[in-house]
Amino acid sequence: MYVCLVVLGAAAVLVVGPYEGIAPETLILLAVVSVLAESIASLVDGGRVGLSPNFAVLLAAVVMTGPTGAAVVGLCSALAMRRQGVVKRLFNGGQMALTGYAAGHAYQLLGGPQGIPERSDFPWIMLPFLVAILVHTVVNILLVTTLMWCLGVVRIQQVRTVRWRPLAVLELSSMGYGMLGLFIAAVWGLVGAFAVLLVLLPLFIARWAFDQYIAEQRAHDATLATLCQAVETKDYYTRGHCMRVSKASAMIAQELGMHAERVQTIRYAGMLHDVGKLGVPTKVLQKSGKLTEEEFAAIQLHPMRGYEIVREIGFLDEALAGIMHHHERMDGQGYPMGLAGEEIPESARIISVADAFDCMTSTRSYRKARSVDEAIAELRRCAGPQFDPRMVDALINAVAREGWETPDAVDPSDDDLVEVAQQDHDDPSVPLRVAKEAERS
Repeated sequence: MYVCLVVLGAAAVLVVGPYEGIAPETLILLAVVSVLAESIASLVDGGRVGLSPNFAVLLAAVVMTGPTGAAVVGLCSALAMRRQGVVKRLFNGGQMALTGYAAGHAYQLLGGPQGIPERSDFPWIMLPFLVAILVHTVVNILLVTTLMWCLGVVRIQQVRTVRWRPLAVLELSSMGYGMLGLFIAAVWGLVGAFAVLLVLLPLFIARWAFDQYIAEQRAHDATLATLCQAVETKDYYTRGHCMRVSKASAMIAQELGMHAERVQTIRYAGMLHDVGKLGVPTKVLQKSGKLTEEEFAAIQLHPMRGYEIVREIGFLDEALAGIMHHHERMDGQGYPMGLAGEEIPESARIISVADAFDCMTSTRSYRKARSVDEAIAELRRCAGPQFDPRMVDALINAVAREGWETPDAVDPSDDDLVEVAQQDHDDPSVPLRVAKEAERS
């Protein structure tokens, strides 16, 4: 029903018009370029989101053809040569038509001239054009958010917990990108339709470079995931542990307001934090009884071994410090170097909390998983001596907002559970003296 309303709204806009003052050849050229621009969109986030130069073309249509022309150009983007379902294609076309129409009216209401801008129109044309970009952004967000609400993906209660800072940065970047629309309109008067090629050709090249970057990121992820699988094949009860620690680490970093590249680096560190266990004998990792001093010493070397394994991987950068020091404690009684407080790298303090949280909420060979609430209570109790309180608070806030899906519980029989207090060193409920006697995960 909602999609039908959006499509009907777009159809009404096209029927009502008006079309006076719109050069047919200009409208046709902009529509064709809009289809081409939308067709080469770079798909990110698993193919669910597309990034294309069509935004700039639509805003050029706002200036050159007015609200109705922008609606026509926006609707034509539904003809993009990409694989899309009929419903999605209709919604996208209707959405772009309505946003273009709204942006065009905002532009004209503030005195923006329709047609190819003259030199005398500058710099005053900048104000109505910026407002048009803002209106386009707001209407687009409202239409998409309403769709997500209809699908049950977004709830009204979640609005209070939205991270507005990264959203604001994204929209400001989008507004800067939209300014290319005014550039296209201005240059059009000098070189005609070639203005589109002049402006969009560099964007097409940038899109190709972006695709190469995405492919490289996927290759990085695949390589690191393979290393994680190699570690986890040694212990059935830690399957998926690295990826969950990676996810929790990224949640903490995002909650702290770190920029996207640093969040990615910390996510990598979470994936590889236990890679050094490749150098630990399998029989030691899977041992259900009490560890000897030699066996525990071998496990304590895994952060340093992990560092040695991956230190030549250039893109890891800060992740190396997280891998090396994620078993340090705030009170200085951790390992391998006994760092304390702010001496511990920030990435390591993040992974330490994420690691302990997943350890407590996962089933192991010697105990069943704890609930999320129990794990959070334990993290609070140990904030200060063992964990950085700021990282603990960040994880708690992120979990409260986004939730946490615990792994499928493995339900071993009572005979399989170890009666001795042979628990994870990452489990903060284990006293330090006990943790030094036996170590897991």
